[in-house]
Amino acid sequence: MTRLWCLLIGYAFGCIQSAYFIGKLKGIDIHQYGSGNAGTTNAVRVLGFRAGLATFLMDMFKCIIPVVIVTMTFGKMYPEMKYLFKVWTFAGCVLGHDYPFYLKFRGGKGVAVMAGFCACFHWVYIPVEILVFGIPYAATQYVSLGSLCVYAAGLVLMIIQGQLGVYAPATQGTLVEMYIVYGIMAAMCFWRHRTNIHRLVTGTERKTNLFAAKKDDVPKNN
Repeated sequence: MTRLWCLLIGYAFGCIQSAYFIGKLKGIDIHQYGSGNAGTTNAVRVLGFRAGLATFLMDMFKCIIPVVIVTMTFGKMYPEMKYLFKVWTFAGCVLGHDYPFYLKFRGGKGVAVMAGFCACFHWVYIPVEILVFGIPYAATQYVSLGSLCVYAAGLVLMIIQGQLGVYAPATQGTLVEMYIVYGIMAAMCFWRHRTNIHRLVTGTERKTNLFAAKKDDVPKNN
């Protein structure tokens, strides 16, 4: 039952669609412009750097806040499952971000949410994931490539830390459950990026300078 509460709390926060609401303040439906995705990259392209940065920070904190809440409540009650509850809350947040019920389940791809998860799951994730995203992005300017690397590295790092006892006093069964739940979220990220992966393979993926992106003024359907 506690897992379900973590999932629901995460989903409730995840449903806060930052890019959509910021776009509405500017008189734009983010779903109708650029890639049509309600995430940071499309917000930068369509709304500009400052709006994209606001979107990124809001999406980060909508994961950080519920994870902290769950950790301070359920984590104190069941310390051996603290990290597992964090993962379940993260999963709920990704689902809410990707599939918000009130927007016909049209959301983002869960990358900024992952950044929030890294910031509050374990401190080692912060420098590792910055490098894992930053190096491939700096080399290619493919945001999608950096994003996929972040999710994949997150699973590898979680398994390594788990087997080294970093998440003690979690049992092996709890650790395996963590790996599975996070692995499902990583697989979902790759699925949400399937068109990007195809373009990466074919060399047609769009490069994006996140700090000086040219705005897309043409509606998606035009």
